[in-house]
Amino acid sequence: MRQIEHVLTDKGSKYAVSGGVVKSRDEAAAFIKELKRKKKFAKATHNTWAVIFSDGEQVKNDDGESGAGAIILRMLEREKLSDHIVVVTRWYGGTHLGGDRFRHVQACVREYLID
Repeated sequence: MRQIEHVLTDKGSKYAVSGGVVKSRDEAAAFIKELKRKKKFAKATHNTWAVIFSDGEQVKNDDGESGAGAIILRMLEREKLSDHIVVVTRWYGGTHLGGDRFRHVQACVREYLID
């Protein structure tokens, strides 16, 4: 598991990104479970994720952050990255971010992909 715990902060909301190799839905579920073993991530407001498997199957989960999983999926498609889960974690800071939250998801995924 690769993790960048402090990608950005905006109006009190904090973002992190994690990822790793997964080859099946079961492995994706196990990855999320392992991530949430860290109390900090278990208490996060959203753990949004996506993965594209080598057979072409696409799986995403918004975890209450409507539309965020699709953003991650689109970025994975552009990079042609398969069998690799990317999770963007947000701790809500008390102020709604509106459309900025989508730019922050993109920034987190970009940071993960270039790091």
